[in-house]
Amino acid sequence: MKHKFFITHAVLCLLFTVTDISAQTRDYSNTIRVIPGDSEETIISKAVHVVPDGRQLSSMKREFIAFVHFGPNTFTGKEWGTGMEDPSVFALRNLDTDQWCRAIKAAGMKMVILTVKHHDGFVLWQSRYTDHGIMSSGFKDGKGDVLRELSRSCRKYGLKLGVYLSPADLYQIESPDGLYGNLSKKTERIIPRPVEGRPFRNKTTFRFAVDDYNEYFLNQLFELLTEYGPIHEVWFDGAHPKRKGGQQYDYAAWKELIRTLAPEASVFGREDIRWCGNEAGDTRDTEWNVIAYDFDPDTSSVFPDMTDYDLGSRKALCNAKYLHYQPAETNTSIREGWFYRDEEQKVRSADDVFDIYERSVGGNSIFLLNMPPDRNGRLPDKDVSVLEEVGEMIRRTYGRDLLVKSDAPRAVLDDDPDTYVELTPDSNVIEIVLPQPSTINRLVLQEAVAARGERVEEHFVEVLSDGQWKKIAGGTNIGYKRILRFPEVTTDRIRITVSSMRADASISKVSAHHYASRPPRLSMKRSVEGMVTIEPVIPAFNWKPHGENTISNLYPDLRIYYTTDGTAPSEASLPYEGPFHAEKADISAVAVSNSVYGPAETCSFGLVKKGWSVSYDGTSVPEHWTDFAIDDSPDTWWAGSADGNRTLILDLGEEAEISGFSYTPPSNSPEGLVSKGTVSVSQDGTVWTGQEEFEFGNILNNPVTRVHRLNSPAKARFVRIEITGVAGDRDSVAVAEFGLF
Repeated sequence: MKHKFFITHAVLCLLFTVTDISAQTRDYSNTIRVIPGDSEETIISKAVHVVPDGRQLSSMKREFIAFVHFGPNTFTGKEWGTGMEDPSVFALRNLDTDQWCRAIKAAGMKMVILTVKHHDGFVLWQSRYTDHGIMSSGFKDGKGDVLRELSRSCRKYGLKLGVYLSPADLYQIESPDGLYGNLSKKTERIIPRPVEGRPFRNKTTFRFAVDDYNEYFLNQLFELLTEYGPIHEVWFDGAHPKRKGGQQYDYAAWKELIRTLAPEASVFGREDIRWCGNEAGDTRDTEWNVIAYDFDPDTSSVFPDMTDYDLGSRKALCNAKYLHYQPAETNTSIREGWFYRDEEQKVRSADDVFDIYERSVGGNSIFLLNMPPDRNGRLPDKDVSVLEEVGEMIRRTYGRDLLVKSDAPRAVLDDDPDTYVELTPDSNVIEIVLPQPSTINRLVLQEAVAARGERVEEHFVEVLSDGQWKKIAGGTNIGYKRILRFPEVTTDRIRITVSSMRADASISKVSAHHYASRPPRLSMKRSVEGMVTIEPVIPAFNWKPHGENTISNLYPDLRIYYTTDGTAPSEASLPYEGPFHAEKADISAVAVSNSVYGPAETCSFGLVKKGWSVSYDGTSVPEHWTDFAIDDSPDTWWAGSADGNRTLILDLGEEAEISGFSYTPPSNSPEGLVSKGTVSVSQDGTVWTGQEEFEFGNILNNPVTRVHRLNSPAKARFVRIEITGVAGDRDSVAVAEFGLF
């Protein structure tokens, strides 16, 4: 039973009942249709009656979950395989899924999703329907089963289990007798197809009119959902490295099978959960979960990536045909890349991960963090250390609510999502009196989304300081959860005002916390002349009153120390006093305040670009000239035709030893990104040697700096880079920066 509380003026301004008659009588639903001719008032009234279903609510309550990318790419060092890898390349000798789950549990995560089949088609379980997988590897003489072992470890450590099953399948595309796009006719098939000697305990069967590949996919889904469960999320990637034969996915059949066999499982990439729109851990300032659709998401088989910055504003909703509740999953990796490559991969600091946690979980979305096991079947020690530290930061910050004994409406303190305080435009303030002055810098707000949907459009928080109310934080929507971050303040009175709402708002939870902040993260950049600048990054607070949030204000005694050989910096290292010259150096720096260390930041700088030039025989896009490819500025980029000549030659001005090159894609360019090519070197610009191919997999979805190491370092003055592949269907190709090591 839902409970609505009305509080007297002594604690809270008197609350009034809903006055919108249509809101009183309208039914709550997961999807509501917009009728042509509906007014904005009617559409918004419908929007506040869109609520999560049970699967979505469970997914949001999990908040922080784990991704594990593991497979042949772990051993080849690639982001995307070709599908033609010999199964023996999966040279796993040992596997410790208990170690995975201990680290995941320590981080505070509640579920793990395993890539049981990535785009290469290689399967990590003992499937009856293919030999392209772990059964054809040397792991446990072909008898191993990664999913089986992970399932046991999840039960042991109290974690939910999910599966990533790629709809794309390069093995089935590239194999002569492959099923993907083989133009087979749809006929009635029984799922699962019986296999002699391997009966199923689950005797449920389905009849679907599908083609060969959909039958194959359904058979494998049946195995996963009946023999390794319970499964709580099925993850469908929307990426397609290659297509063939006009292959279509019969999602209606997939959905029926999933809903029957795993009724608790949310489906990512379809109507249950959507992609956040990037793989970098970036979040929207306003992440509505009630969003606009041009079609009925409950009956559609095709779901495009929802990457627009605005998905749920009033303007967006008024252009919709359907209103649907669909939480976002903010997915990123703890390492550069989704699969383990080597120990040179950059690993996110605990502060970085904790920042994403607060922005994503505290921004009305779910945080999905990938941690790739290494070739020994374990999570690397460096990654585990970060996970443990993040878990401790979460527990230390959010494990204690400083409002538990406050004078406030019980409904916002009782941890019961079914109780709430109702606010109206005329009575829109919650005031909380703490038992004694407390120092806080985090405030958590939640709406009763299951009972009342999303209603808050704008809010702010004030504290009583020196007899005056001082605004310390603010934001737009709240939804399932909003975490407000602000500089430390000591107070015994907090006032929360909902200044804009779509209908009478229902606040189910308010809690206050203190984060033991550390000195900030650092950013490093180098000029063309080779001068390195190190700067602290101002924390991303939810309010910036009067420009007070400056580094000198927040950290009055901040000092920075650095090393030039990649070793860990300390107060005994070189003090940073201004830009310094560095070439072919691994700069590691740390900020220190009151002997407290912030996260160390390391950046590898290659050859200094002073005196370089770049030549290109084709036509550059106006205002994006070739020099921008080597100007050491990520905000400028070269763009050239994607057709014809796509070869750039770097002239270093003098001979140097070259061991590799880096490519940085533009962060805000509409042009295509480099996905593959060849690189060669020359001493005179005429005779070229050492040509080798490079490929940057998944560059479109993960546009970060990529590095290609040469098979054999060589002395050269000229480097030729021929671009042979461009990600996406674009008319031009773009380079923000080329660097050489």
